[in-house]
Amino acid sequence: MDGHPRILLVEDDERLARLIEAFLVAQGLRVQCVADGRKAIAIIRSDPPDCVILDMLLPGADGLEVCRSVRAGYGGCILVLTAQDEDIHEVVALDSGADDYLAKPVRPQVLLARLRALLRRGARTSPASDGRGARIVSGDLVIEAHRRAVTRAGAPVALTDAEFDLLWLLASRAPAVLSRDELVSELRGIEFDGLDRSIDMRVSKLRKKLGDEPPPHRIIRTVRGRGYLFAKDP
Repeated sequence: MDGHPRILLVEDDERLARLIEAFLVAQGLRVQCVADGRKAIAIIRSDPPDCVILDMLLPGADGLEVCRSVRAGYGGCILVLTAQDEDIHEVVALDSGADDYLAKPVRPQVLLARLRALLRRGARTSPASDGRGARIVSGDLVIEAHRRAVTRAGAPVALTDAEFDLLWLLASRAPAVLSRDELVSELRGIEFDGLDRSIDMRVSKLRKKLGDEPPPHRIIRTVRGRGYLFAKDP
């Protein structure tokens, strides 16, 4: 290990793969390319990279199948690339275990910004590095940073890495209201463009998994015109 993050690029468009590989290598990243979903699953399981850049349409196994197959045992981050620029495809990708989503055509600097944000997040030993403590208890909800584990009423709540990071950020900053600008900047490393709905979708998924649906929401509340807050002791 030479200290440079290792990226697995899963893309069957050879020309695009080579362009992305050359760009990322020039930024100091190590890149391994594979064009088949089944091969990607085998590599992720046997020699996990720091991050996977994953196309959706692949031979062998598509991107969603790759996500679902490896997510439970893979501790790195997954950035999905797709030519299908619609909200439903983003929802499906995030539901399948992706940490972020980027529509094609890929803009190199945007890809790099998203990738760096994911790598920074993955490099933290735990979200407790902000000095606010490693465990948050609110009513019957327990959030443990070191284990990246959540339970409610003693039952485990299965969250993706992206969902856990969003929950931890909201809970650790409570009772502050966090705007979409702040959440996108903290979690994705980019500026909120006024159109990005990924945070709203993650909040919706979190609420469902935490049993905080339907309204009124008692754990993650919407503050109209301002953002979201975590309500302690709901």
